[in-house]
Amino acid sequence: MFCYQCEQTAKGTGCTVAGVCGKDAPTAALQDLTVHMAEGVAYAAHRARKLGGRTPDADRYVVEALFSTVTNVDFDPERLAGLIREGAAVREQARNAYEALCRKAGRKPEAPATEAAIEPAADMAGLIRQGESVTVRKRLDAIGPDAAGLQELVTYGLKGMAAYVDHARVLGVEDDSVYAFLHEALDFLAGNPSDANALVGMALRVGEVNLKAMQMLDAANTGAYGHPEPTRVRVTPVAGKCILVSGHDLKDLDMLLEQTAGKGINVYTHGEMLPCLAYPGLKKHKHLAGNYGGAWQDQRKEFDVFPGAILMTTNCIQKPMDGYRNRIFTTGLVAWPGLAHVAADEQGGKDFGPVIRAALDAPGFAADAPEQTIMIGFARQAVMNVAGQVIEAVKAGKIRHFFLVGGCDGAKSGRSYYTDFARLVPKDCVILTLACGKYRFNKLDFGDIGGIPRLLDCGQCNDAYSAIQIAVALAQAFKTDVNSLPLSLILSWYEQKAVCILLTLLHLGIRNIRLGPSLPAFVTPAVLNVLVDKFALAPITTPEQDLKAILES
Repeated sequence: MFCYQCEQTAKGTGCTVAGVCGKDAPTAALQDLTVHMAEGVAYAAHRARKLGGRTPDADRYVVEALFSTVTNVDFDPERLAGLIREGAAVREQARNAYEALCRKAGRKPEAPATEAAIEPAADMAGLIRQGESVTVRKRLDAIGPDAAGLQELVTYGLKGMAAYVDHARVLGVEDDSVYAFLHEALDFLAGNPSDANALVGMALRVGEVNLKAMQMLDAANTGAYGHPEPTRVRVTPVAGKCILVSGHDLKDLDMLLEQTAGKGINVYTHGEMLPCLAYPGLKKHKHLAGNYGGAWQDQRKEFDVFPGAILMTTNCIQKPMDGYRNRIFTTGLVAWPGLAHVAADEQGGKDFGPVIRAALDAPGFAADAPEQTIMIGFARQAVMNVAGQVIEAVKAGKIRHFFLVGGCDGAKSGRSYYTDFARLVPKDCVILTLACGKYRFNKLDFGDIGGIPRLLDCGQCNDAYSAIQIAVALAQAFKTDVNSLPLSLILSWYEQKAVCILLTLLHLGIRNIRLGPSLPAFVTPAVLNVLVDKFALAPITTPEQDLKAILES
């Protein structure tokens, strides 16, 4: 195997025996073949679309295939094999639609590219061999690390975008132009491009379209559950039976809350689900008791001592420990071999009865823990409601600078940088944060500036759109551009959603982003030089040095 799509990749170069994330070599090969199959589907669907035809199954398939291969989503070889074989059927459907449109237009169909024409093997061993034949290692050897790394930059951006598109689609929000771009970009990759300028251009287009995808998700979430409100959230448990919900999916939490109403079960969020407690349509449920634990990488320890059932709704799953294997459930695209999975029916509904029964069979919390709370819910509307107050504070010199300190958390050493950085931010500065990187400092007391909290939690990684809109609104208020604002971005990355957010920021022309804890292995020195020259992208150094450089610039 060879995989270097996440920040924790072995030795900072690539996982070659087993993934640091927990996937084994066969699963890695099947994930590579899944992406390859998505390229094949896109090859046909893109050509059909250019002739006025649309294949909705192809739209759905490429999104689910890409999202399934994001880090810490689908580790189940049997489910991946089924996804690959489904891809062959969808590819044939798209191909037939394309050929029918060609006949109608009186033109000859293009032959499928070799890269997009693999027929899935009949057995698992054959599928694994096919996956091994399309690994990025092959392209590294064929076209070199610079071009292969840029291909992966585009691929990983598409994977991250697919996650946002899938979340929005579940809530009924779709955009045909986004599907069209996914097909176009995957078709571009199927041609095995090696021109650096074309690849960089496509990467920035990924960033451009991802902005629309994030806007779709924002509209889906707020349309279904209202705009997040500043909310004080309990982060210590209360006595009683309990279910812990991790991942990112708001609809899954909503359905679970409806099904657990009146059953004497407290529901807690975990990891990236924390922002759900600020949505009016979710926090109305009195048995949504608070947040338990921290970021995804601590789940094995936290889940093992949690005395209830656990539901994983999207990515972030790790290899379950024996102590909780019989009370953890997966749903949606997330999967682990041997774990019980809650599937959706044809209407998208889910029966969480098995999760509820497991919670009732478990002991639950015996007593209330001492109460501790934190503030969340400072998404774009909440911040814009006090924009005048913020602007006046800046003009009066009470707020000197804004720092967006957020992104993915992880287990690799060096992430204490973000805790230390937040602690060192001067008291006349405001910290915006989002995603699970905030767990490095979100329980610290930062106080306020004239009633404005110094720590503003904007939400999930999925809510990066909110942070972008806040920056754009401030720039408009001060009649300047975002790069001229007293605003600095200090980002942590781990998986592919962080990659597409970074590409969106670069598309918007935002400069001087500091990125850590380490730079992507797929970004070679030559490619990094391009990003540094064009966008002033820089690796983090030390909190002291970076703060000094920012505040003195």
